[in-house]
Order: sequence, then C-alpha cells, then structure tokens
Amino acid sequence: MKIAVLGSGAMGGLFSAYLSRHHEVTVIDVNAALVDKVNAEGLEVREPDGSSQLYHPHATLSTEGMEPVDLVVVFVKAMFSEGALRNNRSVIGPDTYLMTLQNGSGHEDTLGKFVDEEHIIIGTTQHNASVAGVGVTNHGGSGITHMGCVTGSAARLQKFADAFTQCGLEADTSDGVQRMIWNKMFTNVSASVLTGILQVPLGYISQNEAAWAMCCQLIREAVDAAAGLGMEFDYDEKVAEVKAVCDRSPNGLTSIYADLRDGRRTEVDTISGSIVRAGKKGSVATPSHEFAVQMVHAMEGRGK
Repeated sequence: MKIAVLGSGAMGGLFSAYLSRHHEVTVIDVNAALVDKVNAEGLEVREPDGSSQLYHPHATLSTEGMEPVDLVVVFVKAMFSEGALRNNRSVIGPDTYLMTLQNGSGHEDTLGKFVDEEHIIIGTTQHNASVAGVGVTNHGGSGITHMGCVTGSAARLQKFADAFTQCGLEADTSDGVQRMIWNKMFTNVSASVLTGILQVPLGYISQNEAAWAMCCQLIREAVDAAAGLGMEFDYDEKVAEVKAVCDRSPNGLTSIYADLRDGRRTEVDTISGSIVRAGKKGSVATPSHEFAVQMVHAMEGRGK
C-alpha cells in the first residue's frame, strides 16, 4: 500500500516508522533538517523497554510530481491541516482515502474539502509518543487504533485496519468511533485546557479547589453538549476519569501548556471549540468552553 503521512512530529514519526515495515511510506514535512536526516539516517523510535530501532520511510518537503497514494494520514496540528492538504494535492487522487487521528473532533469537515465523505476515515489511537530530537521519537505506550467512517459501514475500512495491524499498530473498525473520539476529549477539554490557561501541571488542577471546580464545570458542559448530539456519557464517571489522569501525572505538562508557554498557536478550536460547536448544534449552552477558547486565543496573542 502507498501511504503518505502529513507531519513527522511525535505521532507522525511513530506511525511513519511502523507503517514503513511493510508499506511504501512517504513522510511529508516542512522541516528541511528532519527530511534530510530521515533520508540519510532513518527515523529512530525508542521503545518503552529501552530498545530502539531505525526505520527508513522516504521523506520529502514537496510532493510536486508525485502520483496519488492509497492513504494519507494527517498528523499535523489541526490549524495547519487545510494548508498542508492543499499544498500536497498531488498525492490525493479519486481513490485516495484521508485519515485523521488528530486530537479533538470535527476534522472531517476539513478533510471533506479534498475528498468525498466516503473517502474520509476518522479515528482515535491509544498510542502515545513524544519528540526526543530531530528524527527521534519516544514511544510512550501502545494500544488499539480505532477507525470509522463519516458515512456508511466501517467494515469497508478493514483493509486499512489490517495494514496497520500487520505493521504492529493494532487496529480495528467501528461504527461507534465518533463516541470514542468524544470519550478521549473529556480530559483535553477540561483539565488540559486549564493547565494551559493557568500555566500549571496537571496535579494542580485536581489539588486546587478553585481549579477543580472549573474543571468539573467544563466536564458538565461537555457531557451536556454530547447529549445534545445523542451521545450519553455519565458525568460522575467522566469526573473520576479526569481526576485519575491528574492524580497519576501530578507533574505532567500538556501540549497546550507548552504551546502557550512558548508563544505558539494551539489546537483549541478543534478541542474546546468542538464543544462550543456541538452545543450550538444541540441547543446546549457552553459558556465555560466559550470563555476557555477566547482566553486561550488571548494568551496566544502574547507570542506575536
């Protein structure tokens, strides 16, 4: 299978490396130093057990002149998705599938500008990774990657799930993947966004009374917004899950924390912003999330 991976950050690097075990993989990135190193030396993945391995996908800055591929996996930050897809239209043909495993929800709206709904794959993965250097990825943990459709039965995506599984990325297909995506968002739209706004580690959110009250309010609104779309989640269960994440990693620093600390743009519009949009669709008020989105954007402005 011919696969292109847009973005070679932590997750893009991990999936590019693993998929190159049995498929023809092209990594597309804007970092010239990264592209040169991958082509010259390979992509290094460091595993949780301390071992490491080099993989050799092809890397490129430009896809001009390339033929369409079977699958494009989008791993750039959400606000760069449309630009990255537009700049690499040459690899998108009438039979090409576009897959998003990005954080947040609503990415199918962007992918739908380039392919029809039948060629969009939405999903979520339990793998986690971090960047350890140029062309070096720390693989933090494994799990299942779930794939689903915007329209039709997910069973027709089995060939992609099999291709991933063959390469050590266990995958399945599910008609309930939208719920899985939402289930993964509750921590991101509550505790994580607060770590960014307050510039504190995760443990502070569960240990500080005022911060925890705000976190619970964000969870409450997210549960209500999901219900407005026909997805029922148990509020107390979600609160317990978010608290457990904070308590397990008291010194944990989230990506939105780091982005705001370093003056970078964040993915808040596809994470907290997705709760706001869901609330509007289901006529559910989400004032705390609206405030969080505007607060994050205000803080992004400090980096200009």
